[in-house]
Amino acid sequence: MTAWRRFLTHRAAVVSLILLVLLAAAALAAPLIEAALGVDANAVSLLDRFGPPSAANWLGTDELGRDVLVRLLHGGRVSLFVGLAAAVGSAVIGTVIGLAAGFYGGRVDGFLMRLTDGVIALPLLPLLIVLAAVDLGKLGLPAGLAQSDQVSLYRIIVIVALGGWTTVARLVRGAALSVRRREFVRAAVALGASDTRLMLVHILPNVASPIVVATTLSIGNIILLESVLSFLGLGIQPPLPSWGNMLTNAQELIWSAPMLAIYPGLLIFVTVIAFNFVGDGLQDALDPRSGGTRR
Repeated sequence: MTAWRRFLTHRAAVVSLILLVLLAAAALAAPLIEAALGVDANAVSLLDRFGPPSAANWLGTDELGRDVLVRLLHGGRVSLFVGLAAAVGSAVIGTVIGLAAGFYGGRVDGFLMRLTDGVIALPLLPLLIVLAAVDLGKLGLPAGLAQSDQVSLYRIIVIVALGGWTTVARLVRGAALSVRRREFVRAAVALGASDTRLMLVHILPNVASPIVVATTLSIGNIILLESVLSFLGLGIQPPLPSWGNMLTNAQELIWSAPMLAIYPGLLIFVTVIAFNFVGDGLQDALDPRSGGTRR
């Protein structure tokens, strides 16, 4: 049974994947939906504050009269992009470090694994809060760039990627230690293959499964982490919407307009759970010892 067929037997993962595809498609289509509805995600209209759902505003309006649905879709673009980009960045860093440690062994392995242990020992959330609060203007970044709407987005991605690579590094290191002892790798060494070719052509494809699974599972956690930072006011900064800062803006309105908090909170919850189910399904599908489990 192929990996894809094994994945299809994991019902929760299949449903979650369909849900994520629909969410991603809706988020990517946000500008088209915005144009079709004839609204502006950032247009403030104090006369239309807390408007109920209507033909023009399907989910109503928020405390500034902005369309909630369109802002949720734009927020989904940001939150999903942060999750995907930071997860891929973490996977790349972790793969490079884990592959080098597992292939070379010895002192290289010892140094890189102690570095990994040091990063693991750091309290991640407090560290992210401190780094997110750093004034980039004082680090030499041009004032216009340091205060731009986009800089908070890329700063979160970089910070999370630099702090979240340890799991992938350990998984790749363990798999590389096993693969480098196999006959086909020894044969390649005997034929004079370079270290780079051995790692990229002979070892990396054989350790790809744990990388894919770990990256998929980490996306949901990163989205949740970005939401926490945004909720604390240190993540994505308005007017750029994300599910986290939309939840932050709604915390003082929880009694008067609870749906403004429920909508982004529900989307965060569903997205994180869906990514975890997809990761679980991939783990079963890519494990050759698994015959596929219906769930």
